[in-house]
Amino acid sequence: MTQQPFELPHFYMPYPARLNPHVDEARAHSTVWAHEMGMLEGSGIWEQSDLDAHDYGLLCAYTHPDCDGPALSLITDWYVWVFFFDDHFLETFKRTQDRAGGKAYLDRLPLFMPMDLSTPMPEPENPVEAGLADLWTRTVPSMSADWRRRFAVATEHLLNESLWELSNINEGRIANPVEYIEMRRKVGGAPWSAGLVEYATAEVPPSVAGTRPLRVLMETFSDGVHLRNDLFSYQREVEDEGELSNGVLVLETFFGCTTQEAADTVNDVLTSRLHQFEHTALTEVPAIALEKGLSPDELTAVAAYTQGLQDWQSGGHEWHMRSSRYMNARAETTSPWQTPTGPGTSAADVGALLAAAGAERLRVHTHVPFQKVGPSLLPDFYMPFHNELSPHLPGARPRLIEWTHRMGVLQEGVWDEDKLAAADLPLCAAGIDPDASPEALDLSSDWLAWGTYGDDYYPLVYGGRRDLAAARLTTQRLSDCMPLDGEQVLVPVNAMERGLIDLWSRTTTEMTPDQRRTLKDAVNVMTESWVWELANQIQHRVPDPVDYLEMRRATFGSDLTMSLCRMGHGPAVPPEVYRSGPVRSLENAAVDYACLVNDVFSYQKEIEYEGEVHNAILVVQNFFGIDYPTALRVVHDLMTQRMQQFEHVAAHELPVVYDDFGLSEEAREIMRGYVTDLQHWMAGILHWHRTVDRYKADHLARRTHGFLPDRPSALPLAG
Repeated sequence: MTQQPFELPHFYMPYPARLNPHVDEARAHSTVWAHEMGMLEGSGIWEQSDLDAHDYGLLCAYTHPDCDGPALSLITDWYVWVFFFDDHFLETFKRTQDRAGGKAYLDRLPLFMPMDLSTPMPEPENPVEAGLADLWTRTVPSMSADWRRRFAVATEHLLNESLWELSNINEGRIANPVEYIEMRRKVGGAPWSAGLVEYATAEVPPSVAGTRPLRVLMETFSDGVHLRNDLFSYQREVEDEGELSNGVLVLETFFGCTTQEAADTVNDVLTSRLHQFEHTALTEVPAIALEKGLSPDELTAVAAYTQGLQDWQSGGHEWHMRSSRYMNARAETTSPWQTPTGPGTSAADVGALLAAAGAERLRVHTHVPFQKVGPSLLPDFYMPFHNELSPHLPGARPRLIEWTHRMGVLQEGVWDEDKLAAADLPLCAAGIDPDASPEALDLSSDWLAWGTYGDDYYPLVYGGRRDLAAARLTTQRLSDCMPLDGEQVLVPVNAMERGLIDLWSRTTTEMTPDQRRTLKDAVNVMTESWVWELANQIQHRVPDPVDYLEMRRATFGSDLTMSLCRMGHGPAVPPEVYRSGPVRSLENAAVDYACLVNDVFSYQKEIEYEGEVHNAILVVQNFFGIDYPTALRVVHDLMTQRMQQFEHVAAHELPVVYDDFGLSEEAREIMRGYVTDLQHWMAGILHWHRTVDRYKADHLARRTHGFLPDRPSALPLAG
């Protein structure tokens, strides 16, 4: 190895690593197992000396300190397998840039993970297949069907998204930070590791496994594992392997900074993600446990799993400090509570650790609301698509006024006709779908009005009262306004409920049960995200950039938008296409662009007049300690990259998806139309923001922005 490209930073990790006493047993077992699977001499990938130097037994003993010997040996075998796969795929397909061969190789691997073990597996053709068949057979009998499904999906993501890395190498392309964080979770395998944490500790109860708090625990764990690995592996991956999927390289390229500055920034993001993990574990997990009515045994399981993820963070770091696989010279301790002896404990500094961690924690709560910021600064937006408007727009405007009056939207003290006119939501609908019929345009306008009203209503009504319990109850009642199969519809008590019942009836008349379920889930995601915003507002907490950007998609109603866009696509496009990485990447790029457009235009409205903490520019300002114009440049750069990402996926990745899934010409035409719909969506949203009064300084200056408490009809839960 040559000289280190940067000095490793001081890592935040206040939990001391603990070593499983069965470490030698796991080492010996994994050595024998790797020989049996054909992974060592003769494989062309590893020899015994490689396995010894990597010391996966030590990794697993540090990351799973409390499980028994047989469980530790099995987990160690899993890690030997996954690292062997990584190196095997690198040598066989990445170095040769053989995408077709790589895809054929990956397509066979799910055959070795049947949900029912009575399903026959094919004969293994290489050590990766042999290892997976053996491990699956040994692991799943003791785990539930729910865990099997989740772990198999995580394993497939880990394997299949390697093609994304291979495609980026082929194109010489470095991802942007948002795209990178998302895809790194799948490629890096930490969700897969979280499944093995369940095996070692306790299974997460199905009732909470898919909820936001448990998802955030897994995702922040994932980000912590991956970003730490990127720091330690930069020299090997970037300088030796020519790898482009490394967080340090991504930020170095995105910000145009030095490698050391990029490494320090990656460590800042890593620290923030660990703080997010702790915040979620201490605030959101207990709340969801109470909401779901978990039993004492289920609570114990969630606590053990959370502790297991925490152990993995500290243990994984300690292993990185010792493994020959990584750059770890002159690294500072992350074990400040231990006497400084040996690797990883050479320069303990408790004061520095606490000072740095405390300052960062405090920073997210110290934003001063209602600061005068002046008119929102508007950059030169990159928009390659032309805006078109529906010819039915003039008639839609008065019909929306009539609908909002009929639903009671304008009688609750949050909106009046002036605010409705300033928003001009039919203009947005007319740009999003310029080919809509008058009826479809009205429906789209009404959905936009309902969602925008709800987004205004929650912080004004519940934020002003700091009433999170009432907001949660309202959210549950809104969910009950969307019956799936003839259930009794509740009697509406406010405009939001009345409007949603009306929209649901008009939208779902011709839908299948699955389509109704998808739409209901999309609305629920949006309304539940409003509660997340309220919790931050009550805690006066500025979210970290990763959590904000991901939740922004939900608060913006992106799942609802995508669900409505896809409704007419029919069975020609298989559901697996929409779940594929490139299609999700396309959608997320479009949504992020639109969300950031909104944040740029609404900066004065939200920061100066509403005391909001949910704005990308503020989040960037707070995280990096920079001023408004500098943060705007960062956000604008990210917007441009997200649009370029959209163009890249549409031009280069979607055709590969079409071929991979063998889509018919009809299905390809539908997908091309979907891309056009998203183009209209982005162009229409930008045009709407540029045109309407809602975000303009003169309109904001003459409006009352607080909730009017003398309107009892605005209290939706009365009685």
